[in-house]
Amino acid sequence: MIYDIKLNFINKSTDTNKNNIVIFHKNFAEDFEGSAVAWKVINDCGRLDTNSFVYPADLEVSVSDFRGNSTPRIFAGEPQVYEMVRTASGNVLQVSPNRAEKFSQFEVRNNLGPGSVDVNCYKDGKLLMKKRNLLPGQKAVFGLRRLFYIGVIPQIKEGDVMSPAVVSQIKATINLFALKSADIVMSDGTSWDKPSDFRFELQNIKRY
Repeated sequence: MIYDIKLNFINKSTDTNKNNIVIFHKNFAEDFEGSAVAWKVINDCGRLDTNSFVYPADLEVSVSDFRGNSTPRIFAGEPQVYEMVRTASGNVLQVSPNRAEKFSQFEVRNNLGPGSVDVNCYKDGKLLMKKRNLLPGQKAVFGLRRLFYIGVIPQIKEGDVMSPAVVSQIKATINLFALKSADIVMSDGTSWDKPSDFRFELQNIKRY
């Protein structure tokens, strides 16, 4: 069973630039560096300021087409398969009786005719992952680990698709396994880190 996690970000660094703190996932089932999305961005969080938020257990998926149409969001989970099909009422995203090839992943298949679609995954109502230009007969595969990435990126906004160059620079991770609540504390980098680097660690940890 996976539960919601209560998190509290605390800025204990000496940085005065009021940089944006970004939290995002990588899709470990495919080429994640081309689809990483800024899920949560903490703006203008000064020294010793805090920002509390919930990392929800639920994940939703929706599909949009080139006409600007989007399906209702439905709950997604592993190892389920979802498929876009044509019905008498139009194009519908539905649950397939099939299972994904790997238990730790879920899939979205484009079983429509001509025209590509985009697959969008959401947590807490915000875009988490994206697969663009899924052609007819193709499938998008999504795999999440129980961790997310966190770092400092100036001028980024929630929902931005991040470039591979930016994603590759962020190494800090927060382990979510069996986590109930915790503080995420940002501090200055150590002497062997780059001057622009920061350290992120969990404190006041409570687990299920």
